Amino acid sequence: MSARTGAARLLRWIATALVLALALYLVGRAVVEVVSVDPGDPASYRDDWGGPTYLGVLAVHALPGLLVVIAAVWWWRRRGSRRSRGPARN
Repeated sequence: MSARTGAARLLRWIATALVLALALYLVGRAVVEVVSVDPGDPASYRDDWGGPTYLGVLAVHALPGLLVVIAAVWWWRRRGSRRSRGPARN
């Protein structure tokens, strides 16, 4: 293994770890926002980003987490379908 290959592998691992950390943060933030905000009490979300409407607050705080979950499911299904097809033939 050359030094260049090892460095590329390390950078790829670091990038993957950072993307996973960001994805977990966005999903966690979405869950906390949905659980902690009372849609019947505008005072609980009036000063949040996306306020003063509940829909705006959900769009800013929960939509990115929802998009991460959708992208993860899509990636997982594509990955599984590629494995089940086997190697490509020429």
